[in-house]
Amino acid sequence: MKPAFSAPPDRRALYGDVLDMVAQPTLEDPASLGPRYRPAHWLLMERGRIHAVQAEEPDASWTQERHPGRLILPGFIDTHVHAAQIDVIGAWGAALLDWLERHTFPAEARMADPAHAAFISGLFLDGLLAAGTTAAMVFPTVHKGSVEALFEAAEARGMRLIAGKVLMDRHAPANLRDDVVQAERDCGDLIERWHGQGRLSYAVTPRFAPTSSPAQLAMAGELMTLRPELYMQTHVAENRDEVRWVAELFPEARSYLDVYERFGLLGPRAMLAHGIWLDASDRALLHERGAALAFCPSSNLFLGSGLFDWRAARQSGCAVTVGCDVGGGTSLSMLRTLADGYKVQALAGRRVTAWDLLYAATRGAAEALGLSHEIGSFDVGTLADVVVWDRARSPVEQRRQAVAQDLHEAVFAWLTVAGEDHVVSTRVAGVERYRRSS
Repeated sequence: MKPAFSAPPDRRALYGDVLDMVAQPTLEDPASLGPRYRPAHWLLMERGRIHAVQAEEPDASWTQERHPGRLILPGFIDTHVHAAQIDVIGAWGAALLDWLERHTFPAEARMADPAHAAFISGLFLDGLLAAGTTAAMVFPTVHKGSVEALFEAAEARGMRLIAGKVLMDRHAPANLRDDVVQAERDCGDLIERWHGQGRLSYAVTPRFAPTSSPAQLAMAGELMTLRPELYMQTHVAENRDEVRWVAELFPEARSYLDVYERFGLLGPRAMLAHGIWLDASDRALLHERGAALAFCPSSNLFLGSGLFDWRAARQSGCAVTVGCDVGGGTSLSMLRTLADGYKVQALAGRRVTAWDLLYAATRGAAEALGLSHEIGSFDVGTLADVVVWDRARSPVEQRRQAVAQDLHEAVFAWLTVAGEDHVVSTRVAGVERYRRSS
């Protein structure tokens, strides 16, 4: 008789209904190509990477974990969120510019304390993992230490994280302003320490045009020219008062977006949040430069900023991703954010499908970030960032799933009704980093 085989810990197999996206779906068409659904299949993970997806039960060399009837998806990718702002989720009664003054800036000022920065960074990342998000593009604060704390916490969890020191040398409280020389020095130190360290990447991060002087924006553009492998993240055209303010501060620019173009900040590694009040020329420029937009529907609704035109962005060829934008948004849950994305489009007289939403938060985001070889799907060889989800948690949800007429109807109902409490398990590069308590 052969001795019993002891399965090594780096060969694991999850059983369930495996769903990922293989292509960008046709906007507004539930029957379009895009989803890859493999019910009652095994997802095999070896040494932290996707080894295979198969119907046959694997042999005894694989440690098995069964989740019959549950969905298994790639981890979500959040392309715009503020780590320090979890302290102001759900802050009442202000539009964007007033909200920054009353709520955001005081919360960000507290990140000057290293102990507070470390605590908030860990809490924030654990919140993402518990909500099924395994990779993110994040704003820390103006403080160099806040970036260090965030990168340290992400490295400890093995997460794919893109972040950078916020650049802000005017139109902000004195305790949150930097200067061009010191900011450039801090960016250089952080890039050398963290960019390319494990799964971490650095993003040049001007908060938005009004809070950076022309000299600081020029410095940021020079950084991108010297180090084109860096990312760039900022805000654009979120609120009409903000757009008017930018026009006053930069009268030479054709538009808000043109400010960033003039300083060399638009390129294939640029992610711009919101983009509600862009025109056709702006969208054409984004497509030409290869830059992407982060649609932040929960925040846009909560702050009353406006209704993003997904159809116009898609028609221009511009990549659309999704960000929860906490604390303007009210949850770290990408499911809740995607459901709000559907509502925003519905308010504007448009429709998007479950496949559009899932693509934007998985493979589409990975492609926009140049990371589709690593995250966003279950292609063989990608890292095993994997989330197991309950389809339903209540009798009402169970009934809704039972009467769904097809896959799209079932997934759309799950996507719009479920929340972070439906996450069963979250794995990062094959390592379980969150499991829901019984």
